[in-house]
Amino acid sequence: MRESYSRVPRTPSQGYSVDLSAFLVAWRTASLPDREVVDALVHPAHAGPSPALAAVLAHWPGGYYWSDEPDGRHLVLTRPLARRRERWGLHLVLLATTLFTTTFAGAVLAGGIPYTGMLTFFTSGHPGYPGFVRAWSTGLVFSLPLLAILLCHELGHYTTARHYLLDVSPPYFIPVPLLPSFIGTMGAFIRLRTVVTDRRQLFDVGVAGPIAGFVIALPTLVAGLALSHPVAPPQEGWTGMIVYFGANPYLPVGDSFVTWALRRLILGGASAIRLHPLAFAGWVGMFVTMLNLLPISQLDGGHVLYAVLPRWHYRVAQAIWVAITALGYVSWVWLSWGVLVLLLSRGRLGHPPVLDAYRPLPRSRHLLAWAALALFVITFTPIPWGP
Repeated sequence: MRESYSRVPRTPSQGYSVDLSAFLVAWRTASLPDREVVDALVHPAHAGPSPALAAVLAHWPGGYYWSDEPDGRHLVLTRPLARRRERWGLHLVLLATTLFTTTFAGAVLAGGIPYTGMLTFFTSGHPGYPGFVRAWSTGLVFSLPLLAILLCHELGHYTTARHYLLDVSPPYFIPVPLLPSFIGTMGAFIRLRTVVTDRRQLFDVGVAGPIAGFVIALPTLVAGLALSHPVAPPQEGWTGMIVYFGANPYLPVGDSFVTWALRRLILGGASAIRLHPLAFAGWVGMFVTMLNLLPISQLDGGHVLYAVLPRWHYRVAQAIWVAITALGYVSWVWLSWGVLVLLLSRGRLGHPPVLDAYRPLPRSRHLLAWAALALFVITFTPIPWGP
């Protein structure tokens, strides 16, 4: 609370070698396991900041940013404490394994490895398979862009969190065989192992991932659609964008506004399109962006929603969850996704509060929130795939 602000300056023995007390009206300190956060109300004469304050801030042993609030201009200063050692070996093994499984899935898509059913990975995904390395490598055109999209998404979160000196893990990739995911992965995630200081940090960390992933997914989709081609004449019951396993159609995938607009711009009005594996990687990137922007719980969209509307976030999250499960009559994917989110959030569809929820969100973030909403709308795929 603001009443807890201290007017007693810290001495060097308390941990700071930089004395800012001459520039401040009041301040308070929050001690967290990974960092100390100082919320300081700056004297109006130095709120520019003044040259003298700017010179002292240049020696601050951490990071800081400004916050314009009703009672004046604040400085939010962060001083990092000891950082834990990361298990980089585990992260690299997961990345390498995911590269293997997604490349295998890509090889099946490209026809390098024949698809014999959901157990194809176990019957053909080993070096003993004739010409395995050469056949497996045909899937790199799918796996490399897909992993680039997932990696950039997670690095968007990671680098933004590190900018704020938050304790965050490197990305964990999740490899799977063709069962239950026919693309060879269930995605990637990072662990935020600390409390977020205020809504500005929560917003920036949450929105950075989808934007970074979209920046890579969009040119991937464009390049892939340029390599795709119409199916003439289309097979009965197969329309739209179709994913092939080798020479055989496997499943049609639904359109978002982005995919609909781009495929008509690049391929015209073809009723059926055989997606190149590169195009399918871009489609998956768009779909992942949309799923992460759902404004529920600990998803990226949940972070953004809480940061913008902390008082309304729970009601909106409930309404969105009901809408997702209602889409289950269209596709079982939406129903399963709604159940999965509910289980992973332990029934808590809202977002847990942040340390300083009172701090206002800068107006620039409100504009970016509208951009995030627009990104969700143009990547939204009401029918992930057909029957």
